[in-house]
Amino acid sequence: MSKSPSSETPKGDRIAKVLARAGVASRRDAERLIQAGVVTVNGKTITSPALNVTDKDRITVDGKPIKAPEPARLWLYHKPTGLVTTDRDEKGRATIYDELPEDMPRVMSVGRLDLNSEGLLLLTNDGGVKRKLELPSTGWVRKYRVRVNGRPTEDDFAPLRKGLVIDGERFQPMTVSLDRQQGANAWLTVAIREGKNREIRRAMEEIGLSVNRLLRVSYGPFQLGQLKPGEVEEIRRRVLRDQLGLDAEGKPLDEDAKAPARPQRRRGPAGKPGVNDPSKSLRRPGKPTGRPGGKPGSKPAVKPAGKPGPRTGGPKGKPPAKKRRD
Repeated sequence: MSKSPSSETPKGDRIAKVLARAGVASRRDAERLIQAGVVTVNGKTITSPALNVTDKDRITVDGKPIKAPEPARLWLYHKPTGLVTTDRDEKGRATIYDELPEDMPRVMSVGRLDLNSEGLLLLTNDGGVKRKLELPSTGWVRKYRVRVNGRPTEDDFAPLRKGLVIDGERFQPMTVSLDRQQGANAWLTVAIREGKNREIRRAMEEIGLSVNRLLRVSYGPFQLGQLKPGEVEEIRRRVLRDQLGLDAEGKPLDEDAKAPARPQRRRGPAGKPGVNDPSKSLRRPGKPTGRPGGKPGSKPAVKPAGKPGPRTGGPKGKPPAKKRRD
């Protein structure tokens, strides 16, 4: 007699996922801890991550019980230039985790922005949310303000709008508009859906343009708005649940968890007052910028969308979290 599908599927979640959601480490690092023999389940040391556990199991790491998993959370972060989007850098360069407010929990970035790129970077404490936001099938548009050296015409953008193949790699069609010419530079608005490594820079180089500033202003329905460089703002859990189509039973969102009354804005040491329009900035490339284009309050943190779109904080002595008044 064949077994039913329910009897063949182990209950619970993989141990590495549970450790990650409890804030112990990333899934990959959690697997290393397991292989090192410092994780026990119900008093028994395990050495393989191929194990499902439930909330009834007693789990310890280095002899200490793990904390209950936090509900899934999402933050908007205005990444300045000069920071690497990784938790550890082999070259010893500063990372975004060195500059986050010290009261931030362990978080992961949704995708990356390279060293010389700036603007909106999404941060989450939940691996499931991270993967959902990064999936190509999600199809969320990433929008950028791009400054290039040269005097491009509309005809120059035709290859980008059709889609390019660079070094055997296929790039999907981009939406490109020429906003203004400013001396030897031109400001563009570029929208993409995949976000491959250095996609915009490589595509512009392919048509003979050099990018000297690149600022992400939105990721799906989430907007950079008036967030200053180095600032972090948490998205309401209700908004997160609605935008991602997540359930309300703690997988990964916890409906019973108390959501903040207002989005919370934090500022790391990189946050400094800036200018209103990046196309009017007089600073040299490579320095943190101020506010993106638009008048104050002109863009909400979350734009309505038709489709759903570790180290913790850095040096001590940073300003505490601020609550924004709606």
